[in-house]
Amino acid sequence: MAKRDYYEVLGVSKSASGDEIKKAYRRLAMKFHPDRNKDDGEASEKKFKEAKEAYEVLKDDDKRAMYDRYGHDGLQGGAGGAGGFSAEGFGDIFGDVFGDIFGGGRRRGGPQVFRGADLGYELKLELETAVNGDTITIDVPTQVSCDTCGGSGARKGSEPVQCTTCGGAGQVRMQQGFFSIQQTCPACKGAGTTIADPCADCHGRGRVRKTKTLSVKVPAGVDDGDRIRLSGEGEAGRNGGPPGDLYVEIRVKPHKIFEREGANLSCEVPVSYAAATLGGEVELPTLDGNVSLKIPAGTQSGKVFRLRGKGVTTVRDPRNGDLFAQVAVETPVHLTSEQRELLERFDATLRAGGEKHSPRAGGWLDTVKRFFERISP
Repeated sequence: MAKRDYYEVLGVSKSASGDEIKKAYRRLAMKFHPDRNKDDGEASEKKFKEAKEAYEVLKDDDKRAMYDRYGHDGLQGGAGGAGGFSAEGFGDIFGDVFGDIFGGGRRRGGPQVFRGADLGYELKLELETAVNGDTITIDVPTQVSCDTCGGSGARKGSEPVQCTTCGGAGQVRMQQGFFSIQQTCPACKGAGTTIADPCADCHGRGRVRKTKTLSVKVPAGVDDGDRIRLSGEGEAGRNGGPPGDLYVEIRVKPHKIFEREGANLSCEVPVSYAAATLGGEVELPTLDGNVSLKIPAGTQSGKVFRLRGKGVTTVRDPRNGDLFAQVAVETPVHLTSEQRELLERFDATLRAGGEKHSPRAGGWLDTVKRFFERISP
């Protein structure tokens, strides 16, 4: 019986990329895995071997080029189809399919290297610093490569020795039924070597704890919760692996005057009873200096004034936001007898005018009256 076209077997086009071919094979390998089709083992095994044979050819650029030009005859049985279905072969397939899920891809031997851990640092800033930007010096405790042994973990003058359990591969093969799986060597933890004479400073770990002093360039406009990434400033890697990164998280301290929401600022402005009643001007602080705020006569407490362009910028938008100033009318305290008398006389004249002078109070009293009339039996 003639063999099916390999592209047809995997269900991909002849222009499919390597990743597309691998994904198609992975899907078929999962579907026709003999352990998942025990009731139909012979048919599933046949389809599994057919998919394996197609994948072994199409994943190899040279074999694929030969197949595209001459078809099955051009391979002369070297695509893996001539070979039988073996436990070892199935173990290799298992590694190809699942290796990138469990540890970043299938390993062909050799010691493992480990990327260093990422670190986090909380940087507290004043609002003014966050708005204007600055360069801040920080001290970060971390794991760095041991200078004494150069990161090898072995005492100076000696070297790590090859692990006898894995033979330096960093992995061991475990047989499970008719297929095998590669796992990290339990003796050397993937390093491929063991330390017979450990370094006195790092005790064989190859890394030591140290506090690094770093300069962080804080861009203008950062806000609470923003993160700055310092590449390669995390913990040192193991077995020659790359270092991790440092993530500096911004925390803006509460300000005595302003609250910030994105590019906008808000603040509360205390206004005297007389100024709110008669009108006037108050001096209002901004991050760029003081400005004069005009208070119209009859301004009520809670009134919000918007000062355009007196807010701040953000790292995502260079345009200034606005400043929202909320009026808080101050009630006079610690009155003298004369002031109290004058205020009582003033209040009497207001009450004589009724709602003319206090429209909100009059409206509120009417609402209360209607409420109680509604609930009365």
